[in-house]
Amino acid sequence: MTARSPRFLRNLAAIAAAGACVLHASEGRADTSSWLSVTGGYGLKHSEARDTYDGAGVLGFAVGVGTSPLASVVAGGTFRSTTYFDRGTDLNVAARVATGSFARGQWGLALEAGPGVRVWRGAGDYGRFPLSAMILAGAPWGLELAVGGDVMNLTGAPQARGLVVMAGIDLVRLTVMRQGATDKWWENPSPAGGRMRPNAE
Repeated sequence: MTARSPRFLRNLAAIAAAGACVLHASEGRADTSSWLSVTGGYGLKHSEARDTYDGAGVLGFAVGVGTSPLASVVAGGTFRSTTYFDRGTDLNVAARVATGSFARGQWGLALEAGPGVRVWRGAGDYGRFPLSAMILAGAPWGLELAVGGDVMNLTGAPQARGLVVMAGIDLVRLTVMRQGATDKWWENPSPAGGRMRPNAE
């Protein structure tokens, strides 16, 4: 093994542990928020070896859970897969904080941040263990716009730098979580977590 192998194994173990916490199946409760999104867009990654930004089309998937959607602020976690066509896939676990309206499938915002790993050949030139952050703007019908980037490489040089912009739909925000103004067009008779009082929407 190389001198960096122990550090690599420690980082991999930390990412695996964080992923297990996010995806841990706890006792079912009716008052949790859920997310399941599919997005597409464009991303840039900086190659330290060539000192250039390489662009590629992006396909993203995210799944997660959070606290009650009836609260004004919802806290939770996500697991995200982001594939850069002709490059490879980034896997991230992140903590997410969202407005209650975002969780209920209406206008709202969410912020997430956490560590990741690049599981593609040549990823070492781009920073193999990026710390990433993303802001999401949610709209009715489960629509969302996400803008994110790499903040740093958790193992030092080469640094992880990049930017990604994606748009898509959250299938759970569209269906079981949805309540509010869209009910008059397509009623959700029993939204997950319960229904907000009309004057609290």
